[in-house]
Formats: sequence, C-alpha cells, structure tokens
Amino acid sequence: ITVFLWAVILVGVLLTCLLTPGYLRRENLESPDPYVLLLLSASGGLIMAAANDLLVLFLGLEILSIAVYVLAGIHVRRARSGEAAFKYFVLGGFSSAFFLYGIALVYGATGSTSVSGITGFLGNNILNNDVMLLAGLGLMLVGLGFKVAAVPFHSWAPDVYEGSPSPIVAYMASAVKAAGFAGIIRVYMFAFSGYQADWQPMIYMVAVATLVVGAVMAVNQTNVKRMLAYSSVNHAGFILLGIQAASDKGLQSTLFYLATYAVTVAGSFAVVTVVGRSGDNAHSLEDYRGLAKRAPLVAFAFLVFLLAQAGVPFTTGFLAKFGVLSAAVDSRSFWLALIAMLSSVISAYVYLRIILTMYDSDATEEGPRYTVPAGARATLAIAVLVTVGLGLWPQPLNQAAKTAVASSPPPAVAPLESTVDGTGVAP
Repeated sequence: ITVFLWAVILVGVLLTCLLTPGYLRRENLESPDPYVLLLLSASGGLIMAAANDLLVLFLGLEILSIAVYVLAGIHVRRARSGEAAFKYFVLGGFSSAFFLYGIALVYGATGSTSVSGITGFLGNNILNNDVMLLAGLGLMLVGLGFKVAAVPFHSWAPDVYEGSPSPIVAYMASAVKAAGFAGIIRVYMFAFSGYQADWQPMIYMVAVATLVVGAVMAVNQTNVKRMLAYSSVNHAGFILLGIQAASDKGLQSTLFYLATYAVTVAGSFAVVTVVGRSGDNAHSLEDYRGLAKRAPLVAFAFLVFLLAQAGVPFTTGFLAKFGVLSAAVDSRSFWLALIAMLSSVISAYVYLRIILTMYDSDATEEGPRYTVPAGARATLAIAVLVTVGLGLWPQPLNQAAKTAVASSPPPAVAPLESTVDGTGVAP
C-alpha cells in the first residue's frame, strides 16, 4: 500500500511540475522556489504514506502542509493568492493542533504512538473506559479531514482553490488529497483495525455530510474553480465510502479511486490554468462560453475530465465510483450508498452546466485566444489517455491495487513498546 500511495502522490507532483513552467513564464514569476517547495511538500506526503508511528505521521503532515501554505501565496502580485495562503495557514494550524492533541489522547489511552504498539495494546487489553481513546480518534479525524476537505472541515477549500495559483490547486487536489487519505488509512485501517465498530460511525457521518454538502453547494457557484473545489469535497465523500467499508474490497476501491481521481483532477486544473490567461483571473463560467470554438482540443479534454468526474461509463470515474459503492453495499451501508448515488446525480448537473457553456452553439468565435504551453499539452494528453485508457481497460490498475492490499497484512500484535520505534517508517 505504501508503494501504491507513493506512486499516486508522485504522479500528482509530476503533472504539477509539467504544468508549472508555462504558468510561471506567463505570470512573470519564474523562479526555482515553487519546484523546491513542491518537492519538500511531496516528501512530507511520502512520509505520511509510509508512517508507522503517529508522531512520524504528524511530522509528514507538517512538512507537507507548511510548503503548501507558501505555494498558495506565490503569486505575489495577486491579492487573492495572499489571502488564500493566510486562510489556509491559519485554519491548517488549528487542524494540526487538533491532530496532535488527538495523538496525545491516544498515547494516554494506549501508552504508545506506534501502529504496532497501539494494535498490540488494544489486542491484549480491554479498556474499561475508552472515552479518551475515542476522543483521540475524533480529534485526529479533524486534522486529517481538513487535509482532504471533508465536511465540516472543508470551509477553506473554495476560497483557497479560488485564490491559489491554478497549478498549485492541481497539486492540492491530487497529491495533497492522496497524502491526507494515506494518513486516514494508516490511522483507522491499520492502527485501529480492531476498533472498527467505534470509528466506522464517525467516518459514516462525515461521509454523508461530505457527499451532500459538496454536491449541493456546487450547484449555485458561477466560478469554475469554486465549482471544482466543491466537486473535490464531494469526491472526498466517495473515497470515504471505501474507508468506511473497512474491508479489503473497500481499501482496494479506495486506492483505485485515489489513483484515477488524482490524474483526472490534475487534468481539469490544467484546463483551468490555460483558460485563466495572464493574471489567473478568468475563472467565471462565462469565460468558458464558446471555448469549444476557440480551443476545441482544450474543451474536449475538459469534457473528458468532467464526464469522468460525473461517473459516465467508459471512464475511470465510473469504475472508481462503482467500486466504492459496491464496497459500501457489501458492508451493508445501504443508505450511505443511496445518498452517494443521489449526490452524484446533483454533481452531474454541475458538470453539465460547464459542458453546455463550453459547447454553447450561440457563442461566437470572437474572444481570447489561448496559448497552451508544451507542459500543459503534455499534462492534458497524459490525463486524457489515462482517464479513457484505464476506463476501457482497468485491469492493470485494479490488479496493482489488489496486490497492494494483499501485500499489506494487518499489523502484527506486539507487546507494548516505546512511543517511537526508531524509524517510525513502515517497510
């Protein structure tokens, strides 16, 4: 699982790095700093995916987050970029504090912060009062839920997505989200694998709220970046379906969803980057009117990505949603699956609005012309090929996810040990 999640995070970084040079040239922001910060942030994500200790997981979370706070504000001539960075930093600091306090409560309840130590303690002891442990689980969910933009910890997402540089938003929605879910998998499906009956209701409630709010709030938006922000919230709810199932099938479908969504959303924000033009301000729905006539290939790529996010057959989005819904049904979470399907219908309306605007037959060909840098062309081409290719032939990715789950057995029950095991990194 660690290697699979590493691959997802690195794919998000690669697509962002392809997209960034043209953006920096267009905005007169050329500097090596964004690439250094991207790599620093990615290293934090890789640590989170491999962490075998809650303190190491927190360390990875902070390395990931601090670099992203700076990246959100790199467009120094754009006031909204600075506002986005400040809001993200302040709210992110609060969420990190909740997560660290949760770790402290878990340590108080179990005497360990390592995954194997926690599993061993809970396997060998019966807690007469598990309030402290449950409080710790809840507080850690606040910290990780913020990172994946799950409701009610999502309030930062629309404003930060709107204000941040578009390539950085591609990174947030792909690699950062994958790293956040890697942390959730590490904590809930590994460290507390024996406490499913206690944490499943938490995930269930968060998933319901995330699905509903993400879909409904996107309907009234007129800014495409905000639409995609709420869409990202809705997709986080779908991914939580797989985790809530607490089964091998659920974990496999979660990994498949993370991999496919990372590519699709990076491609979507590649289109947003191109359409944003100099100043990165042209993100109103009206800016996309008639896009198919002015830039037909860009519009077609966006069409593919939107259809995939809507879950249309023959795209990766359909298979990803079907997988997590199937896992939810197998775990007898019928109402959750029904709510997810209804939210998908509402989200489809949002994507349809954008598609109809792009392909408006009454729009004229007059309007801005778009320069598509080589890096953006490569990002769009890779994302379209993966979205359609794996939609038609998903076996390689399915098999990779299945192998990842099969090769990662539950942590061995070990005697109580020290809070840090030396490396804190899973093999």
